[in-house]
Amino acid sequence: MRFMILIKADENTEAGVMPSEAMLTEMGRFNEELAKAGIMLGGDGLTPSSRGARVLFTGDGQTVVPGPFRETRQLVCGFWLWECRSLEEAIAWVRRCPKPLLGDAEIEIRPLFEMEDFGSELTPELREQEARLRVAAEDRARSRGN
Repeated sequence: MRFMILIKADENTEAGVMPSEAMLTEMGRFNEELAKAGIMLGGDGLTPSSRGARVLFTGDGQTVVPGPFRETRQLVCGFWLWECRSLEEAIAWVRRCPKPLLGDAEIEIRPLFEMEDFGSELTPELREQEARLRVAAEDRARSRGN
């Protein structure tokens, strides 16, 4: 099972406060543990929402809303993509995580849909297309050295 692990933003991350060397070192050790255990598929930190935008789809129209966004605790400042045997295993790994923010922190764990979750709506042609896209994305990541 694959999981998206979402680190919720706070006032500091939204203000662009960078983590300390000690926090980066501690998180680096944790990431190494995840990689050695075969859990971590990817992950990164995100810049503040002031550097981003949202695209709202309403009816037939679209509206671009530039950041920053006010609902700080609903924003994400970092993520991992993990592969675990179960939600319980993902929870156990998150519990081992160093505290990711200066103040209180919240980490959300969300399972990803797998192709089999879509049933017959995902036709053989759509499955083939999805498989081609995944291979292309993996090839791009390899060529960039990720």
